[in-house]
Amino acid sequence: MAIHPPAQEAVTPPAPAAPDRLSGRARLVLLVLCAAQFMVSLDFSVLNVALPVLGDDLGLGRSGLQWAITAFALPSGGFLLLFGRIADLYGRRRMFLTGLAVFGAASLLATLAWNPAAFLTGRALQGLGAAVIVPTGMSLLTTTFPEGPLRDRALGISGTLLSLGFTVGMVAGGTLTDTLGWRSTMGLLTVAAVAVLATAPALLTESRTPDRPRLDIPGAATVTGGLLALIYALSTAAEHGFGRGDVQIALVLGVALLIAFAVVESRAAAPLVSLPMLRRRTVAFGNLGGLLTFSMMSTVVFVLTLYLQEVLDLSAFGTGLVFGVQGLASVAAGVYAPKMIGRIGARRTLSFSLLGQGLFIAALLGLGADSGVWLATAAVSLASVCHLGAIIAYGLTVTSGVPNEEQGLATGLVTTTQQVGLTIGIPVLGVIATADSSLYDGVRTAVAVAAGLLIVTAGVVATGLRTISSPAAAKSSPSGD
Repeated sequence: MAIHPPAQEAVTPPAPAAPDRLSGRARLVLLVLCAAQFMVSLDFSVLNVALPVLGDDLGLGRSGLQWAITAFALPSGGFLLLFGRIADLYGRRRMFLTGLAVFGAASLLATLAWNPAAFLTGRALQGLGAAVIVPTGMSLLTTTFPEGPLRDRALGISGTLLSLGFTVGMVAGGTLTDTLGWRSTMGLLTVAAVAVLATAPALLTESRTPDRPRLDIPGAATVTGGLLALIYALSTAAEHGFGRGDVQIALVLGVALLIAFAVVESRAAAPLVSLPMLRRRTVAFGNLGGLLTFSMMSTVVFVLTLYLQEVLDLSAFGTGLVFGVQGLASVAAGVYAPKMIGRIGARRTLSFSLLGQGLFIAALLGLGADSGVWLATAAVSLASVCHLGAIIAYGLTVTSGVPNEEQGLATGLVTTTQQVGLTIGIPVLGVIATADSSLYDGVRTAVAVAAGLLIVTAGVVATGLRTISSPAAAKSSPSGD
């Protein structure tokens, strides 16, 4: 049996010292990339509070309103891996700019939509543009900023804006809808896309893999189909439960296609996702941590909204203030998390952040049936601090040590995990929260499950990553030997 030295963070072989300060141009590049990520994050939530007004205006029924969300979620999650790999092969800058153009045009179509079909088409194209922007933007970030303090800082800022965008979207969506109408939410995204597209070409440089192997079409078809089916099933289950036939068929189809994808990749000469990459401990356990931090945090925000509005009868404005404090806490975490990573490493930060997130969510078990606003505000804000630390740390863990020619694929895995995590939690734990005859008891049960899963995952991730002490070990098989 191999004897491993005490757990230490992987050490990169000696290299010329990288600058630890951002140059003026680097700041502008980071601003453009983070603005694009913030814009996409905003799109995930800005429309939520506008849905009833939108439905009345366009004549969308309840099922149509669900599709206003699902039409975006399907392509934005299903095509991430494919577009991340295409960017590696044909140019990350080119794909990033294409994604911005598609997203901007789609947002304009949604703004001007004259009927439900036009609006849903715009939302689907927005999702397609987002599926290009997210992995290419992150791979441009990781290839522009070398491993070390600069990348830590860049990912810290990016992670902060990713988390903040979701919160700002909820607040801005309500304000814009009340003052200017629902179309202004889509108009805001149109203006943002045009602004980023106007500045990006002069700042970004092209990068791609040098040898350009052929695209793995069978692998692309099976993984994209599998993700689309899985996201459809989970998105629909969030609204209608798992008893519907189409949900069950989509779940089975999604799992079958993802199994087929694994078989195809094991035999492909130039696979879309190399199995050795998936066997990296950093990739496997890093993405596990990412999946849980996103799925459990989105679930807690959902069930806490139910608790505040339906148990405590808090107004929508009051609920928004609670999550506004959460957003401010995320900003503070974005400053602190990179410093913590610099001191103890990304892997330990990931484990400790998952543990802290679980413990602070567990504190929500103290919520009362007639009071609990202050506890809810404090606990969800502190859990969000840990959540943001986990976001930054898992991104660094997965992408560190990956060659530049595979950064699009690695970041595609990171962002796919993010999207699936955001999709998977609410259908599963949301059903638990609403299944109980007492919503208060159901919320407590869902909170307990979320906290328990996070605490267990923190232990699994810490154990899985602690034996890595060199870059070679990071690439080893799951045995670590």
